[in-house]
Amino acid sequence: MRTPMITAIQKKICLLGDFAVGKTSLIRRYVENRFDERYLSTIGVTISRKMMEPKGRQFNLMIWDIAGGEEFAAHQSSYLRGAAGALLVCDLTRQTTLINLPHILEHFRWSNPQAVFVLVGNKVDLSSQFEFGEDHLKALSETLGGPYVLTSAKTGENVEQAFTLLVERLQGLGF
Repeated sequence: MRTPMITAIQKKICLLGDFAVGKTSLIRRYVENRFDERYLSTIGVTISRKMMEPKGRQFNLMIWDIAGGEEFAAHQSSYLRGAAGALLVCDLTRQTTLINLPHILEHFRWSNPQAVFVLVGNKVDLSSQFEFGEDHLKALSETLGGPYVLTSAKTGENVEQAFTLLVERLQGLGF
C-alpha cells in the first residue's frame, strides 16, 4: 500500500522594516540558528528557505530579506509582489522604526491586499536602551489589526514563535 505524498505548500514571506532593525539577523537566527554581531547592510533582496510543519502541514517558506530605508523604494513593489505574509520589524531602541511601520504596511498591502502580517519588536535583549515599550507596540498592533511579538535575534528569544505565528495566520486563510 502506498502512502500518500505530502505536498509542501510554498509561500513567499517578506521581512520589512527600516535599516538596521535586525531583519537579516532574525532570518539567520531562524534559518541557521546563529547570530553575527557584525552589521552588514542588505542590498536589494536576499532569499532564504526554511521548511516547517505546523499542525502537520508542510510549509516551504521562501523568506525575502528586503533592504530597509529609502534606497530600495524604487524596486520595492516588484520585491513585494506575490507575498502571502510579512514580518514587519521595528527596533525597540529606535522609536522612529515603530512610527514607520504603518506606512510600510500600507505599501505592502497595496501590493498584496490579502496578505497577513505580524509586528515584531526586535532587540528585546537591549532593554536598558529602549525608546518605547511593549505597550506602544501593542497599541499599534490593535490599530493595524494584527498580532505582535517581542524578539531578540541575538538570544533567539521568540524568533521561532514570530515565524510560526505568521504561518498560523496563513493557515487561517485556508493555505
